[in-house]
Amino acid sequence: MNQRKEIRPLPEQLINQIAAGEVIERPASVLKEVLENAIDAGSTQIEVRLEGGGIRRICVIDDGSGIPQNELPLAITQHATSKIRSLEELESVDSMGFRGEALASIASVSRMTITSRSADQEHAFSICGTTKEITPAAGGVGTTVDVKQLFEHIPARRKFLKTEGTEFGHAVDALERIAMANPQVSFRIFHNQRPYKQWLATDAFQRVRDVIGEEFIEHGLEVQMDHGLARVHGMIIHPTAARARADKQYLFVNGRFVRDRTVSHAIRQAYSDVLHGDRQPAYVLFLEISPELVDVNVHPAKSEVRFRESGAVHRLFTQALGATLSNTGGQNQSDADAVMSSLGRAGDGTVATQQGLAAQAALNPQPHLMSQGTVPSGTYPKYTAPGYSQDSLNLPPTGDWRSAYAPINQEGANVGTASPTMAAATTTQTATVQSQDPTATETDDFPLGMAIGQLHGIYILAQNRSGMVLVDMHAAHERVVYEQLKHLHDADDIVIQEFLVPYLISCSETDVAVVESEQELLRELGLHLSASGPKSITVRAVPALLARGDIESLVLGVLKDIHDIGSSERLALQRNEILATMACHGAVRANKFLSITEMNALLRAMEATDKADNCNHGRPTWFQWSMRDLDKLFMRGE
Repeated sequence: MNQRKEIRPLPEQLINQIAAGEVIERPASVLKEVLENAIDAGSTQIEVRLEGGGIRRICVIDDGSGIPQNELPLAITQHATSKIRSLEELESVDSMGFRGEALASIASVSRMTITSRSADQEHAFSICGTTKEITPAAGGVGTTVDVKQLFEHIPARRKFLKTEGTEFGHAVDALERIAMANPQVSFRIFHNQRPYKQWLATDAFQRVRDVIGEEFIEHGLEVQMDHGLARVHGMIIHPTAARARADKQYLFVNGRFVRDRTVSHAIRQAYSDVLHGDRQPAYVLFLEISPELVDVNVHPAKSEVRFRESGAVHRLFTQALGATLSNTGGQNQSDADAVMSSLGRAGDGTVATQQGLAAQAALNPQPHLMSQGTVPSGTYPKYTAPGYSQDSLNLPPTGDWRSAYAPINQEGANVGTASPTMAAATTTQTATVQSQDPTATETDDFPLGMAIGQLHGIYILAQNRSGMVLVDMHAAHERVVYEQLKHLHDADDIVIQEFLVPYLISCSETDVAVVESEQELLRELGLHLSASGPKSITVRAVPALLARGDIESLVLGVLKDIHDIGSSERLALQRNEILATMACHGAVRANKFLSITEMNALLRAMEATDKADNCNHGRPTWFQWSMRDLDKLFMRGE
């Protein structure tokens, strides 16, 4: 039997070391806490000196307000702070630090010295974290925190540290996060007495460029949304440039880097149908919110927050990112190799770009949207192609979703009623390219230009003001149909097409069971199905948008989705996945040879569709080569 031990108060040093275990995990934790104090002190210039990745030494020099001599002992006393005075102030804290425990914790696990001078002192004073002895010192206005031999007397903690290189990497990560949140502050970093990096004071955009790199800016999309007491702004990556790892994801709440499940879920939801495979989005997002609406006193390291209105925050991010991803106009030109690399494929060295459509749908393309120049006037043939005219290419009214999918008039009637379902397209052609040249005027009027031919029954070749456009017709049509289905479903206005002669489809017993148990759900989706035998079902009606598609693949794919998800309650949450399946099966397939009229109908539909730069699976729907890029390929002008 164990002998009972009496209850005793812990020594102050042990109390501080226990507290340090929650706050100080590694050198990066020390650097973060000291840098936050420097920011709170109003610093405009901060110098960081690391040795041994921060294990041997971390020295932070700032030009902030400094600490008066009489307050130096309190600075290393636990729970002593200048940030808050009451519970009310804690609930609306707007400073980086507020608990008053960081310096005391650091002093308990290292050899720490603080040298500081306030503006009203003739010289600086220094205090030893171990002995708490104060001595006069040299130094300008500001504070120097010098931390040596972290965890020197706590072998159990020190052995869990990684190599110097790894710890240095974590320290740089912590510094980058604080630097991005405070672009008004300049930073200089030294490692092992050698200069490593320097960031001059600048604006937020330039600081993100300096820290994350030019590639992120090239593929970045600006986010901006103001909603009462909260505002979100920043930059997210274009879906085609998403990364294999989730290593470039930064969220700042009132200037503090945090990780939050609510916001992470909103971001994943916004990207849900535009990312390819398991790619990860990159982002730098800033949320400015009333301090009363967010609790930062949740995690010892203040790396998590709790929103008082988490639902409103979720909606704010979903709407802000959704609006940006739906309107990706004006993306800069970039190398195809970079785009292909971001998709996990090697490029071939040609130059290709994507530019968003939604912002340009109602506008003529402007020169500033074509960053590598425009095609000289007079380049295009000066004749009007038969089968369509400039006046016949007007899009249907915004609210008229079904008119874009009416049967195509093969005689070249108004394309405002033409359908990208390509119902009348012939499949008997064997030629790989059919061509027809638009006029220069027609080309200038549309961001995606005018179709001039089809390649191998898969791609649409078009020319616009900038140069040449190549469209994956299945991927593009899939996105168009998907967005139409979502709109109609949201409006509870799915128009169905009943068949005079019902389809009979062979299927599994599981599929029959789904049909019998999920009748209400299937009808909500516009599918009228019934069991006609142990392993067969009858299809009496489908959404009119998809009536000319592959009915068997469509129905069996939807039934599989319903079965895999498991219940109608879960299915309601996964509606978009099912609509995506329906759109994929209903979209035009490869080897469907289209007329020029049909190709142009699809291009116009893309220009009027949200997120048309990517299909539902995140693959790009189109690329563009400028005339300058094409001239390079043929060495023109060299």
